[in-house]
Amino acid sequence: MFLSFFYGLRTHGIKVSLHEYLTLMEALKLEFTEYTIDDFYYLCKTIMVKQEVQLDRFDRVFGHYFKGLELIPDDFFVSKIPEDWLKGELRKILSQKEMDELEKIGGLDALMQKFRDLMAEQRKQHQGGNKWIGTGGSSAFGAYGFNPEGFRIGQEKNRNNKAIKVWDKREFRNLDDKIELNTRSIKMILKRLRHLTREGLPTELDIDDTIRNTSKNAGLLDIKIVPSKKNRVKVLLLMDVGGTMDEHIDTCQKIFSAAKHEFKHLEFFYFHNCLYESVWKDNRRRFSERMPTLELINKYNKDYKLIFIGDATMSPYEIFYSGGSVEHYNDEAGIKWLKRMKDHFSSMIWINPTAEYEWNFYETIPMLRQFSGNRMFPMTLDGLTQGMKCLRNPKKTYDNNPWDLEDL
Repeated sequence: MFLSFFYGLRTHGIKVSLHEYLTLMEALKLEFTEYTIDDFYYLCKTIMVKQEVQLDRFDRVFGHYFKGLELIPDDFFVSKIPEDWLKGELRKILSQKEMDELEKIGGLDALMQKFRDLMAEQRKQHQGGNKWIGTGGSSAFGAYGFNPEGFRIGQEKNRNNKAIKVWDKREFRNLDDKIELNTRSIKMILKRLRHLTREGLPTELDIDDTIRNTSKNAGLLDIKIVPSKKNRVKVLLLMDVGGTMDEHIDTCQKIFSAAKHEFKHLEFFYFHNCLYESVWKDNRRRFSERMPTLELINKYNKDYKLIFIGDATMSPYEIFYSGGSVEHYNDEAGIKWLKRMKDHFSSMIWINPTAEYEWNFYETIPMLRQFSGNRMFPMTLDGLTQGMKCLRNPKKTYDNNPWDLEDL
């Protein structure tokens, strides 16, 4: 019964195995939950989800497979749920006005009897109308209709927005590693690149060293003070602007804002499509105020972490040929400037805002990805996380470069 749901979870990146499926079947057999879709949802989530980044994906898959599901099967409703319990629950959720309306048809006893009669008589799905149990009608039973003298069965949420299902709320949207970025989530990821060192005057209590020295002194307090930790990581950010990058402006602004907040030593410059002999700081003065790329290499030492942000989408001649730039005549091919940057900075990655599944649709994206030593990452939470890990491991060498630059 739940195999399609199980395979749907696997399809959407939630790592579930046969063990989880059998555990769910065993839990249902032992009746670990009440007979409601909400309880079933929490049971499935507890068994199937093992990482917080999968919570939102689970909610979306669950909502898709069980959308509009009747909370309880017809025969199961009558045979399994005690009538006294159901009446008690109805009294909890119905207002006094609704209870008064019920008295017009004989109260809860008459309502339950009418429900049993209809369940025994009805044999097919029904929509609209004012008698059968179905959807969109005015019967006292069903979903997506209206009748103040009945109760709801199988309705996804209250038509007056009073009962939104928990999986429809998308409360874990920000935890998904495949979603669009926001500034807060970017800041959390950029913290992974921090390199904390202690410099300056001692102002902080070193608890571990204090305990250690106090123990050595037979309990005589020996307080140790150390300098505070400061983030000393240095970042050089080179961002592609204009052309196809215009549709990614908002996301790039979020990354830039988060980077400025997290890194004290941050330098940034702009380029268009491919890196050439000069870059610029102010995009409004891109043709009048430029900095030679060679000066950039000489000014910033190897300690800087180099991050390219661009969609790597252009014509191949813009990368491999002199005069390939669409804005000016470049004496040297862009690939030569990219290689100089790669040779100078020991840590380099490329962040690509284009969706990863589209990368192979463009000729130049795989080229630049291979040139970077497969250090190109998508602009997602997971992609940025992998990128920060890559920057923290500068010993990894660049390989699989298929071009002989001497022939370009």
